[in-house]
Amino acid sequence: MVYACGNDYAPKPRGYFKIDLPEKAYQAYSGECPFEFDYPVYSKVVPDSMGGSKACSPNLLFPKFNGRIHLSYYEVANRERLNELVEDAYKLAYKHVAKSTGIDRQEINYPSKNVYGALYHIEGNTASSVQFYLTDSSRHYIRGALYFREEPRLDSIQPVLDFVKKDIDVMIRSFRWKAN
Repeated sequence: MVYACGNDYAPKPRGYFKIDLPEKAYQAYSGECPFEFDYPVYSKVVPDSMGGSKACSPNLLFPKFNGRIHLSYYEVANRERLNELVEDAYKLAYKHVAKSTGIDRQEINYPSKNVYGALYHIEGNTASSVQFYLTDSSRHYIRGALYFREEPRLDSIQPVLDFVKKDIDVMIRSFRWKAN
């Protein structure tokens, strides 16, 4: 006599570990760089460790989430260079179009703080889900990109991605250029 599972058996879907998200709280970043912003207390600002990295191009690490926001700052000499940097930001965001399910571009416009730019939300299983650039339209430009050191599977990182997107919004809204 042989016994087996009945027809009611179905394998369980793959599950992911529950992620305990910390309370939202922010602190000010103000170093030697010509900009300031608020960033989460559960992250840390560290210099970029890649060879040849520019001054004032720190990484904002999220150790608990295995993620980082890489910032690249450039002092702009002329309008032509600024246009090149803006075009590069566009190209880098749309480089993900092959793997994305859509890209949402939002204008950033804070004239009272002299902060302008664009924010790209890149949907789907892409290496970077959020990218942005900010400029004063004359002398300063900074670009940011969010990365996770995980295989890009949106279904597994979505809760953390949504959580960090709110931090990026706070960072952008609080961003200001230092007076010379």
